[in-house]
Amino acid sequence: MTRNQVGCEAHSTLALNRKIRYSSFMTPALRLEEMSVPEKLQLMEALWQDLSRREDSVESPAWHGEVLAERERLIAAGKAQFIDWEQAKAEIRRECLED
Repeated sequence: MTRNQVGCEAHSTLALNRKIRYSSFMTPALRLEEMSVPEKLQLMEALWQDLSRREDSVESPAWHGEVLAERERLIAAGKAQFIDWEQAKAEIRRECLED
């Protein structure tokens, strides 16, 4: 991570902290109605990063395997193709912002 990315991440974290209240026992209570879509997406990414650090604690449901098998079948049949992860995230963000 570059120095600039660290600075941006820290700034973004501070902005998100303003949207989080803490109730008794330091449990965060998110004020989602006050968060913008980009802030919500950033929060989701932060949660996912935290969960993915402990992948043994998150079990995928059976239907995930079924979806992956179907996608592999479509790739093998030439009916689907892979795209770059950064491009996929950009498309997802764009779709979320359109809503």
